[in-house]
Formats: sequence, structure tokens, C-alpha cells
Amino acid sequence: MADDARDHWFEDLADHLGSAYLRYSFTKGTEQEVGFLVDALGLEPGMRVLDVGCGPGRHAHALGRRGIEVHGVDISERFVELARADAPPGVTFERLDARDLRFDAEFDAAISLCQGAFGLADGGGAADTPLDPDGTVLDGIARAVRPGGRVGLSAFSAYFQVRWLDPERGSFDAERGVNHERTEIRDEAGAVAEVDLWTTCFTPRELRLLASRAGLVVDHLWAVRPGEYGSNRPDLDHEEFLLVAHRVAG
Repeated sequence: MADDARDHWFEDLADHLGSAYLRYSFTKGTEQEVGFLVDALGLEPGMRVLDVGCGPGRHAHALGRRGIEVHGVDISERFVELARADAPPGVTFERLDARDLRFDAEFDAAISLCQGAFGLADGGGAADTPLDPDGTVLDGIARAVRPGGRVGLSAFSAYFQVRWLDPERGSFDAERGVNHERTEIRDEAGAVAEVDLWTTCFTPRELRLLASRAGLVVDHLWAVRPGEYGSNRPDLDHEEFLLVAHRVAG
């Protein structure tokens, strides 16, 4: 995608939010999430990690402070600018569309967390096919890690979304598995904007099938929520699933 292209609904949202994104409660568990993932993915100082849909860089910064080299990518130039500010040594960022990842076995591991890219690629005008565009995102993530390299990816739970569906706030497209919500967001100064949110939701079986299609072997699939990553079996009560997998060797 060209540097000046703007063809994704999330860009305008991120432009308005700016650093106010980091005020949301779901961003406050970064250190717990990263600590859990360092163990789950076997990360060590000096390893190279790709952070897909890095946002303002909170996970990348936390990994960098642990001596891990990170390259973060996000479709929002505003978020990339914020991420570059005060980045630890060895942590870099670029604006890049997760649907067009061109890395090839360049990283020891890759992450995509809190619907950083996987699950946010759909929208009102997206194609009505279950593998487009999230399957393309996961294919690129899998291709980016070396054979044997690990992937950690979170996705919103279809079980949780349907169980706690609020028709007054939005609607759930049962055919596509996409939740649509119309909501208000505030920028750093408190100015309000009304925006649309599209979140693709998944079942554990769908995540396993998509991972297999991408050439990944699933090591773990856990039920989690922001700031409370743990080894919980998939259930109906947690907002997200955390997939931990590795690229097939050879």
C-alpha cells in the first residue's frame, strides 16, 4: 500500500484518539500481558519480534525494555509517530498495512494483540468471505517468522460477544461473525467524535483452522482478557482468545 493511501476505517479513529488511546482501561495491563508472553513464546534478549498492529507501541516498548528487538507496524501514521517517541533502543516502527505484510522468515516471533490488526481488518465495505481479510493478515504474520518461530495472537471471542450482545449499542452479523458498534471517542483535549467500530469475532475452532491454513502448529489456545493473560481453557466468560503457535519447520 502506498504511503499516502488511506483505505481503512481505523485510520480516522486513530487520528482522533491520538495518545488518548492509552487512557482506556484495556491498555493498563501491558506489563502483565508482556510478562506472560515472554514465557509463553520463549522470548529472550536479542531476539527479533514483529508487532503487527502495534498501535502507540505499548507492547513493543515493554518488550524493548527487556532487551528484545522489536519492529512494530501499524496502518495509522498517527500511532506510529506516537510509538516512535521515547522508543527503547532496538525498537523501530513503520506505517504498514497488515493485509500486505512482505516479511519472509525475518523474525524469531510475532505478536498481534488486543485486536491490533487481526480482527479489525473488516469493515462496512469488506468482502463477504470468511478468510478475507483476516486470513490474509495471519498468513503474513506466519510468513514473517522463521521456521520454528512463535506467534502470539489475540482475537475477540464470538461466544462472549453473542452472550453479552447489547442491541442498543450495536449489532452482530451472524453470517460474517462481525460485530458493529456506533460509539463516541474523545481525543486528548476531550473533543468527542462519533465513530463506527467493526470487530471480527472468532471461535477456537476457526482460529485453529486459520492457523493451520497459514502453516502454523497451535501450541496453546487460551481464554484471556486484557491485563489478565493466563492458561485458561476456552470458555464463554472471557472477552478474548490467545493463540500461541509456531511455524512449521522446513
